[in-house]
Amino acid sequence: MKIQVQASPELTKLCNLIEDMSVAMLTTFNAAGALASRPMAPLEMDSDGALWFFTDLRSAKVQDLRNLNLSFSDSGHASYVSISGHGEINTERARIERLWTALARPWFPEGPDSEHLGLLKFIPEEAEYWDAPHSGMVRMFAMAASVVAGKPLAMGEHDNLTHLSKAVPAAARV
Repeated sequence: MKIQVQASPELTKLCNLIEDMSVAMLTTFNAAGALASRPMAPLEMDSDGALWFFTDLRSAKVQDLRNLNLSFSDSGHASYVSISGHGEINTERARIERLWTALARPWFPEGPDSEHLGLLKFIPEEAEYWDAPHSGMVRMFAMAASVVAGKPLAMGEHDNLTHLSKAVPAAARV
């Protein structure tokens, strides 16, 4: 994923948490109102914290972009991030060509000129994360100590990041 310098300390923290995670699960509501998730490969995090993905413009996921969730997971490093936000579709060919990667060719065999290729711009609003950067052995001892103490001890960092976007909050859009 290409990373630009972020506009705020909270976005910088979010960037640091997800920059090495190559796949996110994007959750939307389907036509029946049920939650539906699919893996997506982030292409870029721009300076406003927006995450950019290639998408097929015929896909059902582009029908309702008001309330989205991205979840990133790196179980090897015990790092987990859940981001709520909304999306926009962008069909700017110059941006598509700049972000094009051969890894997208199986889904878009015509390359960056595919008529069905667009960009999903995910605009984050809030994020919650759990990050335990210690080694597996340290996490195992912390878990054992937590069981003995009857409460979580040295399990890593857990926090919420709010005000990630200058956009209207999800509650006001519904």
